[in-house]
Amino acid sequence: MTCIIIDDEPLAVNLLESYVSKIEDLKLLGTFNNPLDALKLLRETPVDLLFLDIQMPEITGVEFKKIINPEVKVIFTTAYSEYALESYDLNAVDYLLKPITFQRFLQAVEKVQEKPSSVQPEENVNYIFVKTEYRHQKIVLSDILFMKGLSDYVAIQTKENKVLTLQNMKDFEQILPKNRFMRVHKSYIVSFEHIEFIERNRIVIEGEYIPIGATYKDAFWKAINGE
Repeated sequence: MTCIIIDDEPLAVNLLESYVSKIEDLKLLGTFNNPLDALKLLRETPVDLLFLDIQMPEITGVEFKKIINPEVKVIFTTAYSEYALESYDLNAVDYLLKPITFQRFLQAVEKVQEKPSSVQPEENVNYIFVKTEYRHQKIVLSDILFMKGLSDYVAIQTKENKVLTLQNMKDFEQILPKNRFMRVHKSYIVSFEHIEFIERNRIVIEGEYIPIGATYKDAFWKAINGE
């Protein structure tokens, strides 16, 4: 997987460069202190992944993300937490806060490597594969009760157990059949099949009370009422 680093701080570039060198699956094509200098490479050479600082003098990382090929995956690297929400709105793979540890860097790269297909599966597909620890686990869709976002992980609660994966909630929103699953809160995706009852804007599944977020409430009730 090819990558480039854009950061106006030389020490930050050096650190990321050292991290990239430790991962065999990453090939560094170049480093840049000014994002505008990276445009020529991005236009002429296929690049899979971009490690992109946000706060830079001439153009911010957020502004730069909006003008490059959307197929290039982006991991934001910054010292400022206030940009996190906007970065996810831009479909960034991850958002790393400086100082960045190698473990956290590795988690972000694994999200790129294991990112599931954005193609909606056929309605007759009845399972998915998710990466958990060192294996890809097959999970039958009818066994999934709900999914819960936990910081850097997603916990998939099935009838039998709980599976933890580094894949994110947006990924699962894309690959799960929309007639069977729905995101009802920033931290929850539920299976319609396993809803026992709804009480005071809370969904109950196997004794778990799941809140319905204000952002998702209208769409949820429309789905429940068959609209």
